[in-house]
Amino acid sequence: MKRPVAFCWSGGKDSALALFELRQSAEYEVVALLTTLTSGFARISMHGVRRELLDRQAEAIGLPLDEVWISQGASNAEYETQMGEQLEKYRSRDIRCIAFGDIFLEDLRTYREQNLARLEMQALFPIWKRDTRELIDTFLTRGFRSITCCIDTTKLDDSFVGREINRRFLTELPAGVDPCGENGEFHSYTFAGPLFDHEISVRVGETLRRDSFLFCDLLPN
Repeated sequence: MKRPVAFCWSGGKDSALALFELRQSAEYEVVALLTTLTSGFARISMHGVRRELLDRQAEAIGLPLDEVWISQGASNAEYETQMGEQLEKYRSRDIRCIAFGDIFLEDLRTYREQNLARLEMQALFPIWKRDTRELIDTFLTRGFRSITCCIDTTKLDDSFVGREINRRFLTELPAGVDPCGENGEFHSYTFAGPLFDHEISVRVGETLRRDSFLFCDLLPN
């Protein structure tokens, strides 16, 4: 019997590829998506993507979506409290594994593992330590499609927000920018690919600058 897993879903390309890889596993079965949203905005935390577009992803993937709500600028303590409540619900259903799309940030992996260990739960990282150039190539080759919803303007100019991530996009990235944006250079919203049973229709809206980040408001068609 496969072990049940909840997948920590951001809606972006790394999440999509990691979830796709995990669903090929003979050992694990993904039974739920878990996403953190910001209260007052009803958007995916960090990415700024509308809740409606998140719901459309979950529907196209065919998995139930569990939401954890935090305030804008939430502290680690608030995040851990809110997340802990959801994790306890998973424990009551005998779900002891939580999967993530992280690639190489060691401190983030350690943080996740320590928080889960307190509840006697396990963290899984399906694409951990894989070369990010190989990962983005695999993502595109498999037919996934994703659009940038947020960029760090200290690393990228404004023209990179609201663009589809394709091979031209990759060739235009400045030197030193990770092709998967693993250092936070950009975040994305995945709207098509083998993970979904249909493409999600989305269009680019207005942009909003907050501190050094530029967000693109993606809108459902």
